[in-house]
Amino acid sequence: MADSWHWFVVIITLLSLAFFLWFLFANRQAGDGDTGHSWDGIEELDNPLPAWWVGMFAASIVFTIAYLVIFPGLGNFSGVAGWSSAGEHDGRAAAHEARFADLYAHLASLEPEALANDKVGMQVGRRLYINNCATCHGINAGGTPGFPNLRDDHWIWGGEFQNIQTSIDQGRQAAMPPWGPALGNDGVTNVANFVMKLADKQHDAERAEAGESQYRTFCVSCHGLEGKGNPILGAPDITTGIWIYGTDLEDVAETIRSGRQGVMPAFKDLINAEQRKIIATYVKSLSQ
Repeated sequence: MADSWHWFVVIITLLSLAFFLWFLFANRQAGDGDTGHSWDGIEELDNPLPAWWVGMFAASIVFTIAYLVIFPGLGNFSGVAGWSSAGEHDGRAAAHEARFADLYAHLASLEPEALANDKVGMQVGRRLYINNCATCHGINAGGTPGFPNLRDDHWIWGGEFQNIQTSIDQGRQAAMPPWGPALGNDGVTNVANFVMKLADKQHDAERAEAGESQYRTFCVSCHGLEGKGNPILGAPDITTGIWIYGTDLEDVAETIRSGRQGVMPAFKDLINAEQRKIIATYVKSLSQ
């Protein structure tokens, strides 16, 4: 927070507390006991506030001041205790790591095949997966539009254990360029129909034939002549008909027209190597 906002918060907070305290005691004294207001035989009196009520209100202000001295609340002042939500989170995370360090170390020492057959290891893997991966891929790892299904045997970047491990460690960056400006609307439709033909899906034969030459011009360098893809480039096998951005002709056309820039974040700085190996093994086991 900038210094100007820091002092703004400090001054407004302290002035507010001082005003409330003054207002409380300034109105502590009563008048002559009768306001002169009455209705239906009920008179409004001007009696002093109960001492216990005033005391509690004053105590709450004292508590507030003590709290602001000990904990952060006055702009950039961190409090004499040095507490922060980030520090508490890090402390609890460290305590968790220490508690399960031996278990993680034991599981990570196993070969992937042995770990995949370890019941406890896969239970731990599922929990780690849910905490770190389920937001995108779903609780059951079935994927959602734009995020691949991890339960089948179709892998854009390769389905071997090391490929999965690399995806988790380093992340992935898709780079499907937009071909709409180069192909035009008719060209996009033609190529989309040719892709549907490669996947043995319903298509317009005439448009597919027209799109074949354009496919060979714009798409073959990544997806190959037969559309089998290239895991090294992250270019999917388009002959399977299993596409994460949709399987309808319109979905395919939109991918060709606008491109795709999917991102798989890297977890090497978020969770330790042992946990990443357990997750990779769990994910690999799902496809088997």
